[in-house]
Amino acid sequence: MNDAKNTVLSLSEDLAAKNQELIDQRNKFEAIFNSNIEGTFTIDNEWNITAFNNSAEKITGYKKEEAVGNKCWNIFASTLCRNGCHMEQTLNKGKSTIGNELEIVQKNGNKVPIRINSAILLNNKNEKIGAVETFIDISEIKNLSAHLDERYSYENIIGKNKDFKKIISVLESVAQTDSSVLLTGESGTGKELAARAIHLRSPRRTEAFIAVNCSAFVESLIESELFGHEKGAFTGAIKTKFGRFELAKGGTLFLDEIGDLSLAVQTKLLRVLETREFERVGGTKSINMETRIIAATNKDLNEEIVKGRFRKDLYYRINIINIHLPSLKERKDDLPLLVSHFIDHFNEKFGKSVKQFSSAAYEYLYDYEWPGNIRELENVIEHCFILCNGSLIQTEHLPKSLREGNKDNVNKDSAHIRKNLRETEKELILNTLEKNKWNKKATAEELNINPATLWRKMKKLSI
Repeated sequence: MNDAKNTVLSLSEDLAAKNQELIDQRNKFEAIFNSNIEGTFTIDNEWNITAFNNSAEKITGYKKEEAVGNKCWNIFASTLCRNGCHMEQTLNKGKSTIGNELEIVQKNGNKVPIRINSAILLNNKNEKIGAVETFIDISEIKNLSAHLDERYSYENIIGKNKDFKKIISVLESVAQTDSSVLLTGESGTGKELAARAIHLRSPRRTEAFIAVNCSAFVESLIESELFGHEKGAFTGAIKTKFGRFELAKGGTLFLDEIGDLSLAVQTKLLRVLETREFERVGGTKSINMETRIIAATNKDLNEEIVKGRFRKDLYYRINIINIHLPSLKERKDDLPLLVSHFIDHFNEKFGKSVKQFSSAAYEYLYDYEWPGNIRELENVIEHCFILCNGSLIQTEHLPKSLREGNKDNVNKDSAHIRKNLRETEKELILNTLEKNKWNKKATAEELNINPATLWRKMKKLSI
């Protein structure tokens, strides 16, 4: 009798232990399910939602209690629901889907773009019991993409010059190819702007655009920057690091100032372009190169080749398509457009209502040779905006060196313009405050800015 009783007790304990193990496993599964940053839900064969995690609640606005037991189309309300959606492919045909994009309607009525993955659900007998979907809100990505499209669109490469319009046409055509591009031209002519525009009009636009200034790194580091390194490859390599080629996988790598690369690094870059493979510094594993190359330089590479400073074979590799961006002095007929563009830009930035340059001030702009090109023009106009409190930029608002026509020093002056903007603005505000006996309202009115803006500027400039 006692033996039978002990057996029953032992079985009960085993059963209780197994039940507890199942409960623990279920709790662990739910914790993992709800900690997923992606929205996740499951449906049965009748399209009823059977699970709905915390992230799904946040993205859709529906609580788990509202979603579970409901048809998935009642929760997501996409125009594709019951109209050839990805889940039909998955549930009816057993096909997984990856990276599909669609728009759903949140509980509050707002439309949200999402990117989804879906797969079939099978039980332990390999029988289909439904499907699972993960999804993320990509509205911020879409907004960023739209912002980049606007900022780096061909329309923002300002110019009506006949030769320049031909360049825009070439950029359009080049964007649809995967060929290497070499952008040449003086510093400040907009080579990176052109490179980004090409990328954003190419089939690679959804992948990364990685820019690296080849002149910004010492020779001992540039190879690691480009190709990455393994842990312990050299002193200071405390962990494995991905290089720019890996970060740009599937996208575009912009090699700015490629003419400044040493011959040793040029040789390694040439090998990568020829074999479409590379190794991290200190590594032995070959990594496939899945990147489009756009290079740029302000040097005459033919002259560099003659002087033995640039490899001819590398030049042929990167110069499949050459686009030369003219200097500003070569397209002076575009100056009014560029000036108008920057006036609009800085009016928005500074909250001002400047209309134009006076005829005398504009004459200085037109007569100047602009060695720093469009970048220098932008800096000069920003300088003028800080000094100008009215609707017309006068000659006294121009940089002193430009007014005096000291062309040898103007380029240096332009290089320091941004550095001195803070001091110039601080001096202007202090003088106006002293003039108005530190009456902030009167000072703000004279500066033609909002009092709250004046307060923020004073705080920022430690006044």
